Formats: sequence, C-alpha cells, structure tokens
Amino acid sequence: MATKIDSRPGTGQKFVLSRWPQTNEELWWWVRATWGVTIPRQVVCPGHVSPFDAFADAYFARNSVAVWKASRGFGGKTQLLSILGMSELVSLGAFVTILGGSGAQSLRVHETMTEAWYSLGAPRELLAKDPTKFDTFLTNGAKARTLMASTASVRGPHPQRMRLDEIDEMELKVLESAQGQPMRKKNKDGVLLETNTVMSSTHQYSDGTMSKILKRAEAQNWPVYNWCFRETSNPIDGWLSEDEIERKRGEIPISMWDSEYELQEPSFEGRAIDGDSIDAMFNPAWGVVEGGEGKYIEVEAPNRDRDYVTGVDWAKHRDYTIIWTFDTTKEPWRTVAFERINRRPWPMMVGRLNERLAMYGGKVAHDATGIGSVVDDYIVVPRGVRPQDVKAVIMAGKNRSDMITNYISAIEKRLLVAPRITTVYDEHRFATPDDLYNGSSSSHLPDSIAAGALAWSLRNTWRRISAPVVLTMQRDVSPWKIGE
Repeated sequence: MATKIDSRPGTGQKFVLSRWPQTNEELWWWVRATWGVTIPRQVVCPGHVSPFDAFADAYFARNSVAVWKASRGFGGKTQLLSILGMSELVSLGAFVTILGGSGAQSLRVHETMTEAWYSLGAPRELLAKDPTKFDTFLTNGAKARTLMASTASVRGPHPQRMRLDEIDEMELKVLESAQGQPMRKKNKDGVLLETNTVMSSTHQYSDGTMSKILKRAEAQNWPVYNWCFRETSNPIDGWLSEDEIERKRGEIPISMWDSEYELQEPSFEGRAIDGDSIDAMFNPAWGVVEGGEGKYIEVEAPNRDRDYVTGVDWAKHRDYTIIWTFDTTKEPWRTVAFERINRRPWPMMVGRLNERLAMYGGKVAHDATGIGSVVDDYIVVPRGVRPQDVKAVIMAGKNRSDMITNYISAIEKRLLVAPRITTVYDEHRFATPDDLYNGSSSSHLPDSIAAGALAWSLRNTWRRISAPVVLTMQRDVSPWKIGE
C-alpha cells in the first residue's frame, strides 16, 4: 500500500511511501509529514511517559484498553485523540468512534479531526465526501462517527477503535455501555484490525468516573499512561512555552493546579482553597462577627463616589440566601455589607436585595439557576442603576466551574478582603473540591462561595469613571451670548 504525502510543508513536493508505518519511528515521521503535528517524544518526570509513547501504543493496538491521564489543557489529549483517529482512518481503514464526557466534547474532538484535513500533507483525495458534524467517510472504507453521551447513542456501532475524551465528566453507565462495542474486523485490504479503546481524562473528582476506571485498570492490568505539562513543554519537541504555563498557574486555584496539572490525586477530604489565603481574606483586624441568620452586617456605609458589586445566592430549599456587597473601586475588593438569611417567601428575600440595591447601587449578579424569572419579577431597580446592571446568572456546566475557579484564584491572589465572618470563613475553609466541582448528591456548593463567585464574575464589567473637577479655572465674563 502506498500513499502520497508532503515531504516538506509549504513546498508542494510529494514523495511516495511503499508501506504504512510499522514502527514507532516511522509513525512519528508519518504523522509529522501528513498532519503537520510534532508529538513530544521526551520523558521528563519519573513515572511518566511521552505523549507519543501513548499515541503509538494505541495506534498499533498493543493493548485492547488503555487509560491516558494528562494535564488539563497542557496535556493535549483532545488533539492527540483527534490525530490518532485521523491516522487510523487514513492508514488502517478503521471504523473510529468518538465519545466525549459531553455531547459538546464529542463534537469538539471530531471538529479537531476535521480541521486536520487542511494540513498541507493531508490526503484529501481519500475523502468520499465532505465531513459532516457527526461523520467522516473515506474511499478506503474507513469512517469516523461522533457519539453523544448517552447509553442509547453508544450501543449501536461496532468500531475497531474507540476514543473516549474527558471520561471524568462522563457517566460511568455510558462508558460501560460503550466499552463492549469495539469488534475486530478486516479492512478493505484484508488486514484484520485489532480493537483498541483509549479512555482519556484529567483526574478531577475523587469519586468520579476516572477514579473508578483507574481502580479497574489496576485490577484488569490495563496500562495507564501519565504525562504532564513538563513533557509537552520540553525544549526539544514540546509545544508549550514557559510563559504560557506560568500565566495559567497564576489563574487557577492551588488545589486545582496540584491535581489537574501536576497530576496529584484529587482528595475528597482535601481543602479546595489555600488556608493562608483564606486567613488573609477574612482578616480579624477588620472585626470578628458570627454572621448568624438574619443579622445584617454593615462594614462601611454607602458612598456615592464608590463602585459596588453585590453577589446573591438564593435559598431554594434548605439553603441560605447570601447577599454580599463589595466596594470594587480598587483592588483588593472590600466587603462593605453582608447578610445571611434562611429560606423565606420570595417577596421577602428579594426585598432584602432591593433594600441593599437602593442603598449601595452598583451592579448585581444573582443565581437564577432553576428559578426562571420568579426573582426578576420582584426586583426593583432604583434610580441611578441601569436595568442591565442587574444580571441573572445560570450557574451550570462550564460557566459554573469557571466562575468558581476564578473566584478561588482571586482569593489566593489576595484580591478580596472581609471581616472574619465566622460562618463564611468556615464555609471557605472546609470546602472540598468535591463540594465545588462535582455536583454529586453528596456534595454541596457552599452558599457564600456561590455568592462570592457571582460577585467576582462582574469584575471586568463597566465601571464608573469620574471626570476631574478643575478648581483653578475662572472666567470673569461668560462666553455665551444670549438673546442677541
């Protein structure tokens, strides 16, 4: 079997291979020439592998099942799965299915695969027709299909290669339904293709799907390939820069960096926020108060020359309503008012926000998840506040995770301060990663963290700019001529 590929990207020159790749070395060069992708081959950390080692073992189906555990974003898992799938389509004539932790993630992998056809060395002549959102068909009999994250979607096809991305976001029952589907089959050239399943993910949740699969891998003797950002940023063939790594390190919480980038085990009992940073935020020098139910705390009186933001987390069942106001005129943001009240009738709870908004003005972000427009019907926008400055936020999915991550990062950068409100201090101090990100029945996002995250989500929005008043300007005669 022969194929034409670009020998030198940008030159238009071609050469012909007499066979498809049969060794790791041949595969590495073929991928580079065909897709224009240099996959790192250097091992940096003890106990890790290079991304290419994992890639090659999957391509050659040296094991029926393999688990990839790599750094979030920096590990390049989605890109590697995409190029792996494309290589198997073109060179093996395989049937490849793609399943992500969500339908959107599945489509993202297939979209990345589709983009590879625009590489200079890509053999576009093999396309039977233009790829769709869900399928790719080649003239050699190969096909790729995107599966939705449901048991019904994954039970139908029988691929030779199954590529699962971000399994820690996937329901275990969906993964298990998909796992039995791969079957060996001969391609158009009569070559029997072995099955191979790759389960790829960042390890985020202590009791999530990835934790269960890692235990299963140990019992079933499945290989687990670990690599972190140090492998993908190595100076020889890495694709990351040190500047990019350091910028990301400064954007996320310490606990998240440890588990999702350094590949440390997530801990159910572990603290989600750095303890020293929490102590610095809730500074007892500003005062120590319990923050009991129904106790309104005013740290600073309203001042119309200041900018304010209020975050509100509504009590929906047994939770507390938190109304937390910050002076955002400059960093660090200062807590100026706080209230924590039990679940009460909506007009009463929203009435507390109306009072706060009438006093301080500024901007408001409140959690509208699951309550529709019921709150909006009761909010009274006072004079001087624009209706668009009262924002209803749906805290769900990626938006929820990003808001919480940004808020924790702000705490650890010492960008917020408050009195030592003991109820709030304890909620922050004892919050676990499971509480913040898992969303399982056993976890609960602390109300004050939700309110703080909502407030911080408005950090880059409009702020009032006051024009300076020039006191030295004097004019004896008015320049305006009226009635002449």
